[in-house]
Amino acid sequence: MAGRDRDRVVERYATEAVRVTAFLRLPLIALIALLGPVVRIEHWMPTLFLLVLLGYAVAAAVWLAVVLRRQVRPWAGWASTCVDIAALLALCLASGGATSSLLPVFFLLPVAVAFQYRPALTASLGTCTAVGYLLVWIFYAVRDDLVDLPGVVFLYFGFLLWLTAATTALSFVLVRRSGTVISLLDVRRRLVAESMGAEERERRRLAEHLHDGPLQNVLAARMDLEEAIERDRDPALVAAEAALRETATQLRSTVTTLHPQVLEQLGLTAALRELADGHGRRGGYEIRVRLAEVGRPECQSLLYRVAREALGNIDKHAHAHRVDVLLARTATAITLEVADDGVGFDPDGLPARVAEGHIGLASQFLRIENLGGTLELTSAPGEGTRVVATVPSS
Repeated sequence: MAGRDRDRVVERYATEAVRVTAFLRLPLIALIALLGPVVRIEHWMPTLFLLVLLGYAVAAAVWLAVVLRRQVRPWAGWASTCVDIAALLALCLASGGATSSLLPVFFLLPVAVAFQYRPALTASLGTCTAVGYLLVWIFYAVRDDLVDLPGVVFLYFGFLLWLTAATTALSFVLVRRSGTVISLLDVRRRLVAESMGAEERERRRLAEHLHDGPLQNVLAARMDLEEAIERDRDPALVAAEAALRETATQLRSTVTTLHPQVLEQLGLTAALRELADGHGRRGGYEIRVRLAEVGRPECQSLLYRVAREALGNIDKHAHAHRVDVLLARTATAITLEVADDGVGFDPDGLPARVAEGHIGLASQFLRIENLGGTLELTSAPGEGTRVVATVPSS
């Protein structure tokens, strides 16, 4: 679990870095396009420069659209940075190389790789950038007798090497800090797991106690009353028997709430169908269920609680006419969805409700997250409410 948390944290941060870099790339290309009109260049290859710059701009725009619409793969960061370095070197050569006053600025974009959480990659690409800068100068110094190799070139080369060292150190610090975050996540995971285990054991113990103790006593007393009523239809005895019958019903409901036996006996699918049917009868709304057979997954108790809490909220607040309950399973995840067409609410008010002690579904967020899953709640006034819980199937 700790390794999975580490990969998830690093992947999220690296993905953010790739998307931010994709946004920043286009303004930099626009600045490079101003090189000809603003700065006088002695060695100029306008056609080649324009073609390289145009191709770079198109590639950058396509890449931005891709990373915004699709999942960013692990190779995306270093691959896009390698393309940046190649494009910038080509632009330097086409724009006049060593005579370009903006030449050092061209190499700032690869600095973004420092936020990829890969210090070795940052050091490698930074060094390639510095060496590439020096090679452009050497190329033009050899090619053109009018271009010398001044000492400032080596000074800039040193600056770029220092920048490489600084960004590598920054990447290392970020990795260390992410490690601390991951350690805290692991501690929280273990604490939540222990808390959930203790809560489940206590629920089971209390359910067994109520079932084997008070409920049996009430049932025995009710049987005695029924026998007495057969001999004497005293109204007081009839009222007492009715009260005991109601008490027994309430105790059974409490026992089921604490530890639903149907989960262990028949599995999650049957338990959800029974739960949905019961709420539909009590709530007076149409309820439609589409429940795939998922067996008895480890997360069944948690998903059952999410469904029970969501349906309970619908009974109390939604004023719904139709409710949909969906349970589906893929190769990697189990998804539970409860949606209604009721009055809805403003999700921005949830924090205040939680602060007042109305935890409800909020208490399940951490439990589901601890299993590596997600719990999404979407709603708006007049548009109903939709709760989607997704947990790994393994």
